[in-house]
Amino acid sequence: MPIVMATALAGADARADEVVELPFALRERSRFRATLLSGEEIGVDLARGTLLRHGDRLRLDDGRVVAVEAAPERLLEVHAHDAPGLARIAYHVGNRHVPIQVGDGWLRLLPDHVLQAMIERLGGHVHEVEEGFQPESGAYGHSHVHHAHDDQGHGGRIHAFDPRHEHRHEHEHRDHEHHDHDHDHDHGPGGGHEHPRSGRR
Repeated sequence: MPIVMATALAGADARADEVVELPFALRERSRFRATLLSGEEIGVDLARGTLLRHGDRLRLDDGRVVAVEAAPERLLEVHAHDAPGLARIAYHVGNRHVPIQVGDGWLRLLPDHVLQAMIERLGGHVHEVEEGFQPESGAYGHSHVHHAHDDQGHGGRIHAFDPRHEHRHEHEHRDHEHHDHDHDHDHGPGGGHEHPRSGRR
């Protein structure tokens, strides 16, 4: 018997008929299978790049609505001696473009031995917790997360719009146009422009 599919999101205020707990590794994917708390298996096939957040609603093909909850998972929780210290740690972690959750006096991120060592060098205190992971979304509102464990221990990277990239692109585009402009002109041996001569002598 084919499983019921969820191919769209429902409104945040839609009444939930079912509940599904998802770890971050699944919530950042657009296609996967999951098991509802009732035990039923469903398939999820959303638009590419969709990032499910705690509190979202999935609409099943049969009309039911499924509430998405962040499943408890192993996380690193970071504390510092004072607010400036925590802000400094958040700044350096943010430079690594990894998902991070900001709370009242703490930061949470996926387990990462490289980042943990860096945080401890910056004076942070790190311990493990078992909580639902709800990282910040991109500052420009349309970021997505690429989850890839590499040899440096990173568990995910957030890609967001970078105005510096656009600025560089504009300069490269202008340079390209200028280059084309130079080749549109045929300069004579003297470096000037050649003009067609009149038929008169």
